[in-house]
Amino acid sequence: MARFERPTTIRFSHCDPAGIVFFPQYFVLFNGLVEDWVNEGLGLDYAALLGPRRVGLPTVQIETEFRAISRHGDAVTLGLELLRIGRSSFTLQLDCRAGAQLRVLTRQTLVSTDLDTHRAQALPSDLLAAMNQFQNGADHA
Repeated sequence: MARFERPTTIRFSHCDPAGIVFFPQYFVLFNGLVEDWVNEGLGLDYAALLGPRRVGLPTVQIETEFRAISRHGDAVTLGLELLRIGRSSFTLQLDCRAGAQLRVLTRQTLVSTDLDTHRAQALPSDLLAAMNQFQNGADHA
């Protein structure tokens, strides 16, 4: 299965007073990973998709397992795999690892919406084609 990865460092701004990642920050990190994947892994302009094209990609379902803590200064790798492509939605598996240790595992479903009506719509043809190519292609990083 094709995978998109991005190394990152856990920053002070990600942490709570105990010095570990405050769990909502993982969702911020994963959202950045999805944006990088669309831009770099799929070769599309995420900002143009949301801005001039008025295509939203909100999350409609998310399930997360927190398996180990991450601390300020930890070097981690964020990873993304495309699990399913539907007519108007797609499902991703996102993870955070430190070496071989899985720290967080998330399954997230996003839906294509018209940002003017806020109604679901078919995935744009270029996004659909790029996701199919990614799913059938080699690793992207």
